[in-house]
Amino acid sequence: MSTATKRAGPATMPTRRRAAATAAAGFIALATFQAALALGAPLGEAAWGGESAHLSTGLRIASALAVAVWVLAALVVLGRTGYRVSMIPFRICQYGTWVLFGYLTLGTLMNLASRSNWERFLQAPIALVVAVLCLLVARAAPPWPRDRQHATGDR
Repeated sequence: MSTATKRAGPATMPTRRRAAATAAAGFIALATFQAALALGAPLGEAAWGGESAHLSTGLRIASALAVAVWVLAALVVLGRTGYRVSMIPFRICQYGTWVLFGYLTLGTLMNLASRSNWERFLQAPIALVVAVLCLLVARAAPPWPRDRQHATGDR
């Protein structure tokens, strides 16, 4: 295999792909947190306004739905940069990454306005970092067309 067709290692991986992978990891962490809430973990002070440690049934259901949203968000940012793990059409990923950036920016502001210290000092910075990562991914040039990737072996 020539050096032109070798896969790039982590040191040479384009910034947009690293940003997408990091954002996806953040989304999976958020999904895990929401799953814990949905299953009854006493972490409610760090979410949904932070009113009590244990969430009501309605908020537990909302947390279960949030798990699906965050997993879908991870697939969107990965698909935007050409990772093959995502089967979401590229056009949806292209616009979806901008939607995620807007949603996370709004989430940052809402967390900063919360009375919960957990939301202000933990959730807001996390949302801000993932929003910036989504912005980097959204502004990146599109990846090589998928049929060209097959022809050249690039990823």
